Amino acid sequence: MFFSVLVLQLLAFQPAFSLPLVGRGAEPDPSQAVSVKLDGKDGLVAFGLIPSNATESTGDTIGGIGSAIALKSFSDNGSGAFTGTLTVQPDRGFNVDGTIDYQGRQHAIDFVLSPYYGTSDLSSADAQKTLQLTYKSTVLYEDKNNTKTTGLDAAGVRPAQSGFPSVAAADPEMPIPSKSDNRLTLDLEGLVLNADGSAWVSDEYGPYIYRFSAEGDILQTIQPPAAIVPMDKGKVNFTGDSDPDTGRAGNHGFEGLTVNADGTALYALLQAATIQDGGDKKKNARYTRLLKYDISDPTNERPPLTGEWVVPLPLDSDKKTLAASELHFVSENTFLVLSRDGNGHGGDDAKVEYNKFDDPSNPVAKKGDLDKDVDPATYVGFVDYVDKTQLARFGLHNGKPDDQTLINAKWESLALAPASDPDFPDDYFLFTASDNDFISTQGIALGKPFNAGEDVDNQFLVFRVTLPGAQVNI
Repeated sequence: MFFSVLVLQLLAFQPAFSLPLVGRGAEPDPSQAVSVKLDGKDGLVAFGLIPSNATESTGDTIGGIGSAIALKSFSDNGSGAFTGTLTVQPDRGFNVDGTIDYQGRQHAIDFVLSPYYGTSDLSSADAQKTLQLTYKSTVLYEDKNNTKTTGLDAAGVRPAQSGFPSVAAADPEMPIPSKSDNRLTLDLEGLVLNADGSAWVSDEYGPYIYRFSAEGDILQTIQPPAAIVPMDKGKVNFTGDSDPDTGRAGNHGFEGLTVNADGTALYALLQAATIQDGGDKKKNARYTRLLKYDISDPTNERPPLTGEWVVPLPLDSDKKTLAASELHFVSENTFLVLSRDGNGHGGDDAKVEYNKFDDPSNPVAKKGDLDKDVDPATYVGFVDYVDKTQLARFGLHNGKPDDQTLINAKWESLALAPASDPDFPDDYFLFTASDNDFISTQGIALGKPFNAGEDVDNQFLVFRVTLPGAQVNI
Protein backbone atom coordinates (compact mmCIF):
# COMPACT_ATOMS: atom_id res chain seq x y z
CA MET A 1 0.00 0.00 0.00
CA PHE A 2 1.33 3.44 -0.88
CA PHE A 3 -0.20 6.83 -0.10
CA SER A 4 1.81 10.02 -0.08
CA VAL A 5 1.17 13.74 -0.14
CA LEU A 6 3.79 15.42 -2.30
CA VAL A 7 4.90 19.03 -2.56
CA LEU A 8 4.43 20.46 -6.05
CA GLN A 9 6.19 23.66 -7.11
CA LEU A 10 5.52 25.52 -10.35
CA LEU A 11 7.83 28.01 -11.99
CA ALA A 12 5.54 30.98 -12.52
CA PHE A 13 3.78 30.77 -15.89
CA GLN A 14 6.23 28.55 -17.70
CA PRO A 15 5.09 25.36 -19.46
CA ALA A 16 7.26 23.23 -17.19
CA PHE A 17 7.87 23.29 -13.45
CA SER A 18 9.92 21.94 -10.60
CA LEU A 19 8.14 19.25 -8.59
CA PRO A 20 10.39 17.69 -5.99
CA LEU A 21 9.40 14.22 -4.55
CA VAL A 22 11.01 11.40 -2.68
CA GLY A 23 9.11 8.15 -3.10
CA ARG A 24 9.20 4.71 -4.62
CA GLY A 25 10.72 4.77 -8.07
CA ALA A 26 11.21 8.52 -7.91
CA GLU A 27 14.37 10.27 -9.04
CA PRO A 28 14.94 13.07 -6.48
CA ASP A 29 16.99 16.10 -7.43
CA PRO A 30 18.29 17.88 -4.27
CA SER A 31 18.86 21.07 -6.24
CA GLN A 32 15.12 21.30 -6.86
CA ALA A 33 14.02 20.62 -3.29
CA VAL A 34 11.28 22.68 -1.69
CA SER A 35 12.05 23.99 1.80
CA VAL A 36 9.57 22.09 3.97
CA LYS A 37 9.92 21.78 7.74
CA LEU A 38 8.42 18.92 9.70
CA ASP A 39 8.94 19.78 13.36
CA GLY A 40 7.07 20.95 16.43
CA LYS A 41 3.92 18.87 16.86
CA ASP A 42 3.80 17.52 13.31
CA GLY A 43 2.30 14.14 12.56
CA LEU A 44 -1.06 12.38 12.64
CA VAL A 45 -3.21 14.13 15.27
CA ALA A 46 -6.79 12.96 14.71
CA PHE A 47 -8.97 10.21 13.28
CA GLY A 48 -12.70 10.02 12.72
CA LEU A 49 -15.28 8.18 10.69
CA ILE A 50 -18.85 8.11 9.47
CA PRO A 51 -20.19 4.53 9.68
CA SER A 52 -20.70 2.66 6.42
CA ASN A 53 -24.44 2.29 7.09
CA ALA A 54 -25.12 5.97 7.93
CA THR A 55 -27.76 7.66 5.78
CA GLU A 56 -28.42 11.23 4.64
CA SER A 57 -31.57 13.30 4.13
CA THR A 58 -32.50 11.66 0.81
CA GLY A 59 -32.47 8.24 2.48
CA ASP A 60 -29.36 7.10 0.59
CA THR A 61 -26.29 5.72 2.30
CA ILE A 62 -23.57 8.30 2.91
CA GLY A 63 -20.60 7.10 0.90
CA GLY A 64 -17.86 8.08 -1.48
CA ILE A 65 -17.47 11.37 0.37
CA GLY A 66 -13.69 11.29 0.28
CA SER A 67 -13.78 12.04 -3.44
CA ALA A 68 -13.59 15.72 -2.53
CA ILE A 69 -13.73 17.82 0.63
CA ALA A 70 -13.51 21.54 1.37
CA LEU A 71 -13.52 23.53 4.60
CA LYS A 72 -16.56 25.77 4.76
CA SER A 73 -15.77 27.07 8.26
CA PHE A 74 -13.10 26.57 10.91
CA SER A 75 -12.79 28.08 14.40
CA ASP A 76 -10.45 27.77 17.36
CA ASN A 77 -12.59 27.49 20.51
CA GLY A 78 -9.66 28.50 22.71
CA SER A 79 -9.49 25.28 24.73
CA GLY A 80 -7.33 23.20 22.42
CA ALA A 81 -10.23 22.05 20.27
CA PHE A 82 -11.48 23.34 16.92
CA THR A 83 -14.93 23.31 15.34
CA GLY A 84 -16.17 23.82 11.82
CA THR A 85 -18.01 22.45 8.82
CA LEU A 86 -16.68 20.35 5.97
CA THR A 87 -18.39 20.26 2.59
CA VAL A 88 -17.90 16.78 1.15
CA GLN A 89 -18.79 15.50 -2.32
CA PRO A 90 -19.40 11.85 -3.28
CA ASP A 91 -18.68 10.58 -6.77
CA ARG A 92 -21.32 8.56 -8.67
CA GLY A 93 -22.90 6.34 -6.05
CA PHE A 94 -22.74 2.62 -5.31
CA ASN A 95 -21.39 1.12 -8.54
CA VAL A 96 -19.98 -2.30 -7.78
CA ASP A 97 -22.48 -3.86 -10.20
CA GLY A 98 -22.43 -0.99 -12.68
CA THR A 99 -23.25 2.72 -12.57
CA ILE A 100 -26.57 3.84 -11.11
CA ASP A 101 -28.95 6.78 -11.43
CA TYR A 102 -27.30 8.69 -8.59
CA GLN A 103 -27.90 12.44 -8.49
CA GLY A 104 -24.79 14.56 -7.94
CA ARG A 105 -24.67 16.18 -4.52
CA GLN A 106 -22.67 17.66 -1.68
CA HIS A 107 -23.05 17.17 2.08
CA ALA A 108 -22.33 19.48 5.01
CA ILE A 109 -20.53 17.70 7.87
CA ASP A 110 -19.97 19.45 11.20
CA PHE A 111 -16.87 18.44 13.16
CA VAL A 112 -15.06 18.87 16.46
CA LEU A 113 -11.29 18.45 16.19
CA SER A 114 -9.45 17.63 19.43
CA PRO A 115 -5.84 16.99 18.35
CA TYR A 116 -4.03 14.17 20.16
CA TYR A 117 -0.29 14.68 20.57
CA GLY A 118 0.44 11.79 22.93
CA THR A 119 2.61 8.77 22.18
CA SER A 120 0.40 6.09 23.74
CA ASP A 121 -1.75 3.98 21.43
CA LEU A 122 -5.44 4.82 21.62
CA SER A 123 -8.30 2.38 21.36
CA SER A 124 -10.42 2.66 18.22
CA ALA A 125 -13.25 4.21 20.25
CA ASP A 126 -10.99 6.82 21.87
CA ALA A 127 -9.31 7.60 18.55
CA GLN A 128 -12.68 8.51 17.03
CA LYS A 129 -13.16 11.16 19.72
CA THR A 130 -10.26 13.15 18.27
CA LEU A 131 -12.34 14.02 15.17
CA GLN A 132 -16.06 13.83 15.81
CA LEU A 133 -18.20 14.10 12.67
CA THR A 134 -21.91 14.90 12.45
CA TYR A 135 -23.93 14.88 9.23
CA LYS A 136 -25.83 18.13 8.77
CA SER A 137 -27.47 18.52 5.32
CA THR A 138 -27.38 17.77 1.59
CA VAL A 139 -27.58 19.88 -1.58
CA LEU A 140 -28.51 18.09 -4.83
CA TYR A 141 -27.06 19.18 -8.18
CA GLU A 142 -29.40 19.98 -11.07
CA ASP A 143 -28.94 20.60 -14.78
CA LYS A 144 -30.83 23.36 -16.55
CA ASN A 145 -34.64 23.34 -16.33
CA ASN A 146 -34.39 21.79 -12.84
CA THR A 147 -33.46 18.41 -14.33
CA LYS A 148 -31.68 16.02 -11.96
CA THR A 149 -28.14 15.02 -12.83
CA THR A 150 -27.24 11.32 -12.85
CA GLY A 151 -24.24 9.07 -12.26
CA LEU A 152 -25.00 6.62 -15.08
CA ASP A 153 -22.17 5.92 -17.50
CA ALA A 154 -21.81 8.63 -20.15
CA ALA A 155 -22.65 6.42 -23.13
CA GLY A 156 -24.24 9.30 -25.07
CA VAL A 157 -23.49 12.86 -26.15
CA ARG A 158 -25.81 15.85 -26.00
CA PRO A 159 -25.05 18.61 -28.48
CA ALA A 160 -24.70 22.07 -27.05
CA GLN A 161 -28.07 23.79 -26.89
CA SER A 162 -28.93 27.44 -27.14
CA GLY A 163 -29.81 28.94 -23.80
CA PHE A 164 -27.37 26.82 -21.80
CA PRO A 165 -26.20 29.15 -19.03
CA SER A 166 -22.71 30.59 -19.21
CA VAL A 167 -20.99 27.96 -21.33
CA ALA A 168 -17.27 28.59 -20.89
CA ALA A 169 -16.26 26.96 -24.15
CA ALA A 170 -17.41 27.24 -27.74
CA ASP A 171 -20.48 24.98 -27.82
CA PRO A 172 -19.17 21.98 -25.87
CA GLU A 173 -20.86 18.64 -26.28
CA MET A 174 -22.16 17.32 -22.97
CA PRO A 175 -22.04 13.77 -21.48
CA ILE A 176 -25.43 12.03 -21.13
CA PRO A 177 -26.42 8.38 -20.47
CA SER A 178 -27.99 7.69 -23.88
CA LYS A 179 -29.93 9.13 -26.82
CA SER A 180 -33.14 8.51 -24.89
CA ASP A 181 -31.81 9.99 -21.63
CA ASN A 182 -30.77 13.60 -22.10
CA ARG A 183 -29.69 14.32 -18.51
CA LEU A 184 -26.22 15.53 -17.60
CA THR A 185 -24.20 12.65 -16.14
CA LEU A 186 -21.48 13.31 -13.57
CA ASP A 187 -18.73 11.26 -11.94
CA LEU A 188 -17.67 13.95 -9.50
CA GLU A 189 -14.19 14.37 -8.04
CA GLY A 190 -12.83 17.90 -7.41
CA LEU A 191 -14.54 20.55 -5.27
CA VAL A 192 -13.81 24.25 -4.66
CA LEU A 193 -16.06 26.53 -2.60
CA ASN A 194 -16.54 30.18 -3.62
CA ALA A 195 -17.26 33.18 -1.39
CA ASP A 196 -20.73 33.60 -2.93
CA GLY A 197 -21.74 30.08 -1.90
CA SER A 198 -21.35 28.56 -5.35
CA ALA A 199 -18.94 25.69 -6.00
CA TRP A 200 -16.66 24.61 -8.81
CA VAL A 201 -16.65 20.84 -9.32
CA SER A 202 -14.71 18.60 -11.70
CA ASP A 203 -15.61 15.18 -13.05
CA GLU A 204 -14.26 12.05 -14.71
CA TYR A 205 -16.55 11.83 -17.73
CA GLY A 206 -15.92 15.11 -19.59
CA PRO A 207 -13.60 15.67 -18.06
CA TYR A 208 -15.28 19.02 -17.51
CA ILE A 209 -15.38 21.64 -14.78
CA TYR A 210 -18.81 22.88 -13.70
CA ARG A 211 -19.98 25.63 -11.39
CA PHE A 212 -23.13 25.11 -9.32
CA SER A 213 -24.99 27.66 -7.23
CA ALA A 214 -25.38 27.32 -3.47
CA GLU A 215 -28.78 25.77 -4.21
CA GLY A 216 -27.27 23.22 -6.63
CA ASP A 217 -28.25 24.83 -9.97
CA ILE A 218 -25.73 24.62 -12.81
CA LEU A 219 -24.20 27.96 -13.77
CA GLN A 220 -21.14 27.32 -15.95
CA THR A 221 -19.27 24.65 -17.88
CA ILE A 222 -15.56 24.67 -18.75
CA GLN A 223 -14.35 22.34 -21.48
CA PRO A 224 -10.59 21.54 -21.49
CA PRO A 225 -8.32 21.70 -24.55
CA ALA A 226 -8.92 19.19 -27.36
CA ALA A 227 -5.95 17.10 -26.26
CA ILE A 228 -7.85 16.15 -23.09
CA VAL A 229 -11.39 15.65 -24.46
CA PRO A 230 -11.94 11.88 -25.10
CA MET A 231 -12.23 11.14 -28.84
CA ASP A 232 -13.01 7.87 -30.65
CA LYS A 233 -12.78 7.71 -34.44
CA GLY A 234 -13.01 11.47 -34.63
CA LYS A 235 -16.07 11.76 -32.38
CA VAL A 236 -16.47 12.65 -28.71
CA ASN A 237 -17.04 9.58 -26.53
CA PHE A 238 -17.43 10.24 -22.80
CA THR A 239 -17.90 6.67 -21.56
CA GLY A 240 -15.87 5.66 -18.53
CA ASP A 241 -16.03 1.96 -19.39
CA SER A 242 -13.24 2.02 -21.97
CA ASP A 243 -10.34 4.12 -23.18
CA PRO A 244 -10.78 6.50 -26.12
CA ASP A 245 -8.33 6.90 -29.03
CA THR A 246 -7.07 10.20 -27.61
CA GLY A 247 -7.81 12.37 -24.60
CA ARG A 248 -8.25 11.42 -20.97
CA ALA A 249 -8.16 7.70 -20.19
CA GLY A 250 -11.33 6.00 -18.96
CA ASN A 251 -12.11 7.03 -15.36
CA HIS A 252 -9.02 9.25 -15.29
CA GLY A 253 -10.51 12.72 -15.48
CA PHE A 254 -9.95 15.83 -13.38
CA GLU A 255 -9.33 14.28 -9.96
CA GLY A 256 -7.61 17.39 -8.62
CA LEU A 257 -9.23 20.82 -8.39
CA THR A 258 -8.09 23.79 -6.31
CA VAL A 259 -8.12 27.59 -6.20
CA ASN A 260 -5.58 30.15 -5.10
CA ALA A 261 -6.01 32.06 -1.83
CA ASP A 262 -7.80 35.07 -3.31
CA GLY A 263 -10.08 32.99 -5.53
CA THR A 264 -8.84 34.36 -8.84
CA ALA A 265 -7.18 31.26 -10.34
CA LEU A 266 -8.61 27.76 -10.69
CA TYR A 267 -6.33 24.75 -11.20
CA ALA A 268 -7.35 21.30 -12.50
CA LEU A 269 -5.12 18.22 -12.50
CA LEU A 270 -5.75 15.16 -14.68
CA GLN A 271 -5.48 11.88 -12.74
CA ALA A 272 -2.87 10.45 -15.12
CA ALA A 273 -1.57 10.88 -18.66
CA THR A 274 -3.86 11.24 -21.67
CA ILE A 275 -4.05 8.26 -24.03
CA GLN A 276 -1.70 9.85 -26.58
CA ASP A 277 0.76 10.49 -23.74
CA GLY A 278 0.82 6.84 -22.65
CA GLY A 279 -2.26 6.82 -20.42
CA ASP A 280 -3.51 3.46 -21.68
CA LYS A 281 -0.84 1.65 -19.62
CA LYS A 282 0.18 2.26 -15.99
CA LYS A 283 3.87 1.97 -16.82
CA ASN A 284 3.56 4.79 -19.38
CA ALA A 285 0.93 7.00 -17.71
CA ARG A 286 3.26 9.15 -15.62
CA TYR A 287 3.13 12.46 -17.49
CA THR A 288 -0.20 14.07 -16.73
CA ARG A 289 -1.44 17.65 -17.24
CA LEU A 290 -2.29 20.62 -15.05
CA LEU A 291 -4.45 23.52 -16.27
CA LYS A 292 -4.95 27.03 -14.88
CA TYR A 293 -8.03 29.20 -15.53
CA ASP A 294 -8.48 32.88 -14.74
CA ILE A 295 -11.71 33.22 -12.71
CA SER A 296 -11.00 36.73 -11.40
CA ASP A 297 -13.98 38.22 -13.27
CA PRO A 298 -17.20 36.59 -12.02
CA THR A 299 -19.12 38.07 -14.97
CA ASN A 300 -16.88 36.36 -17.53
CA GLU A 301 -18.85 33.39 -18.84
CA ARG A 302 -15.76 31.89 -20.43
CA PRO A 303 -12.82 31.89 -18.00
CA PRO A 304 -9.61 31.98 -20.09
CA LEU A 305 -7.01 29.22 -19.93
CA THR A 306 -3.85 30.99 -18.71
CA GLY A 307 -1.43 28.21 -17.82
CA GLU A 308 -0.63 24.59 -18.69
CA TRP A 309 2.01 22.27 -17.27
CA VAL A 310 3.17 18.67 -17.54
CA VAL A 311 3.23 16.88 -14.19
CA PRO A 312 5.38 13.72 -13.88
CA LEU A 313 3.69 11.50 -11.29
CA PRO A 314 5.63 9.20 -8.93
CA LEU A 315 6.16 5.51 -9.70
CA ASP A 316 5.83 2.48 -7.43
CA SER A 317 8.47 -0.23 -7.00
CA ASP A 318 7.18 -1.95 -10.17
CA LYS A 319 7.57 1.28 -12.16
CA LYS A 320 3.81 1.75 -12.41
CA THR A 321 2.28 5.19 -12.15
CA LEU A 322 0.81 6.27 -8.82
CA ALA A 323 -2.13 8.29 -10.07
CA ALA A 324 -2.99 11.70 -8.62
CA SER A 325 -6.12 11.77 -6.47
CA GLU A 326 -6.10 15.40 -5.33
CA LEU A 327 -4.46 18.80 -5.74
CA HIS A 328 -4.44 21.55 -3.10
CA PHE A 329 -3.12 25.11 -3.30
CA VAL A 330 -0.54 26.04 -0.65
CA SER A 331 0.93 29.32 -1.91
CA GLU A 332 1.75 30.95 -5.24
CA ASN A 333 3.18 28.20 -7.48
CA THR A 334 3.26 25.65 -4.63
CA PHE A 335 0.72 22.83 -4.20
CA LEU A 336 0.14 19.53 -2.45
CA VAL A 337 -0.54 16.49 -4.64
CA LEU A 338 -1.99 13.25 -3.24
CA SER A 339 -0.76 10.15 -5.11
CA ARG A 340 -1.57 6.58 -4.18
CA ASP A 341 -2.07 2.99 -5.24
CA GLY A 342 -5.41 1.22 -4.70
CA ASN A 343 -4.54 -1.07 -1.79
CA GLY A 344 -6.13 -1.03 1.64
CA HIS A 345 -9.53 -1.54 3.15
CA GLY A 346 -12.37 -2.12 0.62
CA GLY A 347 12.93 23.72 -12.80
CA ASP A 348 13.90 25.22 -16.02
CA ASP A 349 11.99 27.22 -18.62
CA ALA A 350 10.35 25.12 -21.28
CA LYS A 351 11.89 25.15 -24.73
CA VAL A 352 8.60 25.37 -26.66
CA GLU A 353 5.13 26.80 -26.17
CA TYR A 354 2.95 24.30 -24.35
CA ASN A 355 -0.07 24.82 -26.61
CA LYS A 356 1.77 22.80 -29.24
CA PHE A 357 0.46 19.81 -27.27
CA ASP A 358 -3.17 20.99 -27.08
CA ASP A 359 -3.67 19.14 -30.36
CA PRO A 360 -4.10 15.41 -29.59
CA SER A 361 -1.95 14.54 -32.61
CA ASN A 362 1.06 16.02 -30.78
CA PRO A 363 1.67 13.89 -27.65
CA VAL A 364 3.60 15.21 -24.69
CA ALA A 365 4.89 11.72 -23.95
CA LYS A 366 4.26 9.19 -26.70
CA LYS A 367 4.22 5.71 -25.14
CA GLY A 368 5.35 7.32 -21.90
CA ASP A 369 8.52 8.90 -23.29
CA LEU A 370 8.57 12.62 -22.53
CA ASP A 371 9.01 14.96 -25.50
CA LYS A 372 12.57 16.33 -25.62
CA ASP A 373 11.19 19.89 -25.66
CA VAL A 374 9.56 19.54 -22.24
CA ASP A 375 11.63 19.69 -19.07
CA PRO A 376 10.35 17.17 -16.49
CA ALA A 377 9.84 17.86 -12.80
CA THR A 378 11.20 16.15 -9.69
CA TYR A 379 9.56 15.53 -6.31
CA VAL A 380 9.83 15.80 -2.55
CA GLY A 381 7.78 13.56 -0.23
CA PHE A 382 5.77 15.30 2.48
CA VAL A 383 3.23 13.15 4.35
CA ASP A 384 3.24 9.35 4.53
CA TYR A 385 -0.25 7.98 5.25
CA VAL A 386 0.92 4.50 6.25
CA ASP A 387 3.58 5.20 8.85
CA LYS A 388 3.21 2.26 11.23
CA THR A 389 3.86 4.19 14.45
CA GLN A 390 1.54 7.06 13.56
CA LEU A 391 -1.33 4.73 12.61
CA ALA A 392 -0.94 2.66 15.78
CA ARG A 393 -1.40 5.78 17.95
CA PHE A 394 -4.97 5.93 16.60
CA GLY A 395 -5.77 2.21 16.71
CA LEU A 396 -5.15 1.77 12.96
CA HIS A 397 -2.80 -0.39 10.92
CA ASN A 398 -1.57 -1.09 7.39
CA GLY A 399 -1.59 -4.63 5.95
CA LYS A 400 -3.19 -7.72 7.41
CA PRO A 401 -5.63 -8.35 8.96
CA ASP A 402 -8.32 -6.88 6.71
CA ASP A 403 -10.60 -5.54 9.43
CA GLN A 404 -12.28 -2.28 10.46
CA THR A 405 -9.00 -0.85 11.79
CA LEU A 406 -7.21 -1.32 8.45
CA ILE A 407 -6.58 2.04 6.79
CA ASN A 408 -8.90 2.53 3.81
CA ALA A 409 -7.72 2.07 0.24
CA LYS A 410 -8.79 5.23 -1.57
CA TRP A 411 -7.69 8.56 -0.09
CA GLU A 412 -8.71 11.29 -2.51
CA SER A 413 -9.10 14.65 -0.76
CA LEU A 414 -7.19 17.41 1.04
CA ALA A 415 -8.07 20.57 2.99
CA LEU A 416 -5.87 22.95 5.03
CA ALA A 417 -6.68 24.97 8.17
CA PRO A 418 -4.40 27.05 10.43
CA ALA A 419 -3.25 25.41 13.67
CA SER A 420 -3.44 28.82 15.43
CA ASP A 421 -0.33 28.07 17.49
CA PRO A 422 1.74 31.23 18.20
CA ASP A 423 4.80 29.07 18.93
CA PHE A 424 4.51 27.46 15.49
CA PRO A 425 2.86 30.02 13.17
CA ASP A 426 3.66 27.99 10.05
CA ASP A 427 1.74 24.93 11.27
CA TYR A 428 -1.52 23.80 9.68
CA PHE A 429 -4.02 20.98 9.99
CA LEU A 430 -4.25 18.85 6.87
CA PHE A 431 -7.65 17.14 6.61
CA THR A 432 -8.03 14.14 4.32
CA ALA A 433 -10.88 11.69 3.73
CA SER A 434 -11.26 8.33 2.00
CA ASP A 435 -13.65 7.26 -0.74
CA ASN A 436 -15.23 4.07 0.62
CA ASP A 437 -17.14 3.39 -2.64
CA PHE A 438 -20.39 3.14 -0.61
CA ILE A 439 -19.36 -0.35 0.55
CA SER A 440 -21.74 -1.51 3.27
CA THR A 441 -23.67 -4.63 4.22
CA GLN A 442 -26.60 -2.39 5.14
CA GLY A 443 -26.57 0.05 2.24
CA ILE A 444 -29.42 1.97 0.62
CA ALA A 445 -29.23 3.31 -2.93
CA LEU A 446 -32.13 4.96 -4.74
CA GLY A 447 -34.46 3.79 -1.98
CA LYS A 448 -33.47 0.13 -2.26
CA PRO A 449 -31.26 -1.87 0.12
CA PHE A 450 -27.97 -3.39 -1.06
CA ASN A 451 -25.31 -5.61 0.49
CA ALA A 452 -21.77 -5.02 -0.79
CA GLY A 453 -20.40 -7.96 1.22
CA GLU A 454 -18.40 -5.98 3.78
CA ASP A 455 -18.45 -2.73 5.74
CA VAL A 456 -15.99 0.01 4.88
CA ASP A 457 -16.49 3.15 6.97
CA ASN A 458 -15.87 6.66 5.68
CA GLN A 459 -12.49 7.32 7.33
CA PHE A 460 -10.97 10.76 7.99
CA LEU A 461 -7.42 11.62 9.06
CA VAL A 462 -5.99 14.94 10.24
CA PHE A 463 -2.25 15.62 10.12
CA ARG A 464 -0.44 18.58 11.61
CA VAL A 465 2.14 19.86 9.13
CA THR A 466 4.58 22.74 8.81
CA LEU A 467 4.20 24.77 5.59
CA PRO A 468 6.07 28.09 5.63
CA GLY A 469 4.29 30.66 3.47
CA ALA A 470 1.05 28.69 3.15
CA GLN A 471 -2.09 30.69 2.38
CA VAL A 472 -5.56 29.54 3.38
CA ASN A 473 -8.88 31.25 2.85
CA ILE A 474 -11.74 29.85 4.93
